[in-house]
Amino acid sequence: MSEKIKYGVVGYKGRLGGEVVNVFLENNHELVYKFDVDGESQREKPSVIIDCSLPDVFGKTIKTVIENNIPLILATTGLSKEQLTKLKEISTVIPVVQSYNYSIGIQILLKLTQIAHEKLPDWDIEIEETHHRFKKDKPSGTAKMIENIFKDKQVNVSSLRLGNVPGDHIVSFGGLGEVLSIKHVATSRRTFAEGILKSAEFIVKKKNGLFSFTDVIFGD
Repeated sequence: MSEKIKYGVVGYKGRLGGEVVNVFLENNHELVYKFDVDGESQREKPSVIIDCSLPDVFGKTIKTVIENNIPLILATTGLSKEQLTKLKEISTVIPVVQSYNYSIGIQILLKLTQIAHEKLPDWDIEIEETHHRFKKDKPSGTAKMIENIFKDKQVNVSSLRLGNVPGDHIVSFGGLGEVLSIKHVATSRRTFAEGILKSAEFIVKKKNGLFSFTDVIFGD
């Protein structure tokens, strides 16, 4: 069993924030800092802060982690270029893990997509993503991660917002005689919370630096 982590959650009452609290509780970690629309509470200084909120809370989160010298795991999507630049800046002082998707399966999808792109350079490519009706950003951060693999060509991204879907992503490659599709389906937000737990165990051992979830899963 890993050492107990005293952690904080920004957006702890949200869909993902609530799942994070449940998964961390199952692993005997202690919630000592909470921030949400209802206010802020703190019992002790956390060893790491996890932000599962919205981009408009970004400033508050950054202020908190810098003033208290606390590592940050950022699971917020829809970040601006300015906010991403700020993350790079603060990562020289504190360690940061930033990702739009904390699913291990998506990490495998990204690697398979990279392989397919290298082997099928002349095939057509389409990306499709589906999320719940409440998701603010479109296309999803994960779709942008996939799209970023194809820096050398224009790729169409289709976005659907339906019901309570946690997140589906499909990358399709089409030749003149066949179609290859790589698909990932998140059946529960728990998978993202488990990835965030892995990130917390990873980041508490770091002094500074900006890391991705790819670093957490495939790094040293």
